[in-house]
Amino acid sequence: MPCTTILAGKNATYDGSTFMARNEDSGGGEFTAKKFIVVQPQDQPRHYKSVISKVEIDLPDNPMRYTAVPNALKNEGIWGEAGINDANVAMTATETITSNERVLGADPLVKGGIGEEDLLTITLPYIKSAREGVRRLGMLHEKYGTYEMNGVGFQDVNEVWWFETVGGHGWMARRVPDDAYVVMPNQLGIDRLDFEDAYGKQENFMCSEGLQNFVLKNHLDLSMDGTFDPRAAFGSHADSDHVYNTPRAWFMLRALNPHTYVWDGPDADYTPESDDLPWCLVPEKKLTPEDVKYVLSGHFQGTPYDPYAKYGDLSQCGKYRPIGINRNNFVALTQIRPYKPEEIRSIQWMAMGSNVFNAFVPFYTNVDKTPAYLSGTGKKVDTNNFYWANRLIGALADHSWNMCASHIERYQLAVQRQGHELVNRYDAAYEKGEGRDDIHDFLQGANQAIADMARKETDSVLDKVLYESSNEMRNRFNRSDA
Repeated sequence: MPCTTILAGKNATYDGSTFMARNEDSGGGEFTAKKFIVVQPQDQPRHYKSVISKVEIDLPDNPMRYTAVPNALKNEGIWGEAGINDANVAMTATETITSNERVLGADPLVKGGIGEEDLLTITLPYIKSAREGVRRLGMLHEKYGTYEMNGVGFQDVNEVWWFETVGGHGWMARRVPDDAYVVMPNQLGIDRLDFEDAYGKQENFMCSEGLQNFVLKNHLDLSMDGTFDPRAAFGSHADSDHVYNTPRAWFMLRALNPHTYVWDGPDADYTPESDDLPWCLVPEKKLTPEDVKYVLSGHFQGTPYDPYAKYGDLSQCGKYRPIGINRNNFVALTQIRPYKPEEIRSIQWMAMGSNVFNAFVPFYTNVDKTPAYLSGTGKKVDTNNFYWANRLIGALADHSWNMCASHIERYQLAVQRQGHELVNRYDAAYEKGEGRDDIHDFLQGANQAIADMARKETDSVLDKVLYESSNEMRNRFNRSDA
């Protein structure tokens, strides 16, 4: 699936949380309805069979409860995508990434292996740290192989790790520096791999057991100075990357580090087509959920490439693939807060539909169920559902951008402001002693209040953009027009 990811270490965020966020996008010509649910241990399969690849896996008998954002319709399998488990460990799966012919010729993809459909379900319920997530997925990847190249994130209260597949069975992983953030489009991204650490202390790197020998045997090291570059060895540098992938990373880095490098003009240090964009950077200021939402909704605003641009040289509008596109299914940010009790530590921010037009809503994950407004998505278009309401808002507002942009901005501000307010209120109530008898029921009540707020604001903006779009219909006519 085409997606975009951002990860941040605990010292790079406003409150010391670890961050992990990703858009899930549908493939071309598709729009995949999503829902936000809780999977209980009794509902977790003990014998798993994939719909797409038909791979069968016996799973451990001790799964934890976890949140997930699966497909509303099960015709292509589960596609759990993003969630947090009972141990306050998060996973996002996956960022579809690229490779090259030499890697795939040496270790071909496995038609009956594992893939994005499966990964959250067979991994997240069984891990108690981000490192455990890397090791479990690495084991599964080596044992069953994969039919696609993927990047996967793992997060706990202290660490964030990024995992990338290398061919059908190999893999590597790198810890996100505590003071840095990482941006990932649909392209293999890790730009450094220390084999000595990966095969030793594993402080910052891990990899499959035979990966170094795989590199030597298949002459994959392209360095001239002996400094191994995994991006060059394992990744791609196609012309299509310069239109589809690297511009997204450039936009995010430019937004979060505007003064660190020169990003624009003939003397730019980096351009939208640079193959050597940094995998991670220390941000110029600490990151907030609003920063994450902004960059993952990006349509190259403030640049010549914005498809909504109205002034200046419009010849380059739409030149590059935006981050916020019509095919965004959802964006999820998992925030694990070290300064809160474990019972209320984890928050999963959710927005659905096209990110340019939707709003971030925070939910507690230590619950037995999620509000029906988010969990009840079906095939039928229904404004009683968060996904469908936001799909409609995006489709209407896009066609009347100039008239609707202010409504969308106010909607996003209202939802995100009230989301922070409600989380602060329920955090304080719990810390004063409320909800101790039944924490799940207490947090479900909090989530319902948050969902009710989101529904009120969503219904309101839907009304506004419907009005504006109706006024822009091409068959409009007033008697005064005659």
